[in-house]
Amino acid sequence: MPQIAQLAETYSSQIFWLLVFFGIVFVFVGRGMVPKVMDTVAQRDQQISADLAAATAARAKADEEEEAWRVRENDNRAAAQAIVAQAKAEAADRNEKKLAAAQKRLDTKLAKAEQEISEARDAALAEVEGVAAEAAQDIVQRLAGVTVTAAAAKTAVKKALSHV
Repeated sequence: MPQIAQLAETYSSQIFWLLVFFGIVFVFVGRGMVPKVMDTVAQRDQQISADLAAATAARAKADEEEEAWRVRENDNRAAAQAIVAQAKAEAADRNEKKLAAAQKRLDTKLAKAEQEISEARDAALAEVEGVAAEAAQDIVQRLAGVTVTAAAAKTAVKKALSHV
């Protein structure tokens, strides 16, 4: 093969041009482009680090604000519960006073009603005794033909009612 036969003749020139080409590429890429790329990567790393630090600081600040909000919210909730408890206590006191006043009025009305009932019962009992005494006088008059005095009839009715 002719290509292999020429290899020995062109071997040294190919190596020379290979080295020249790699040297030019090394200088152009290694000295020109790589530092710019590395600077860009370093800037990105710094930007990312700064962003992470800012995010961490923002998160810490947000956590602090949230904790402060929670403390305020708990304080407000406790104050609201205290107000509700105070309102309940005041309402209970007012209700208790109203109930006591109503109970007092009811007790007064009940005592008055009991007194009226007692008076009515006594009046009815006196009336029943009077009617019974008159009935007893009338019955004795008709059955025995004897006239009994009103006082004797009342005494007999009282004695009979006291045994009942």
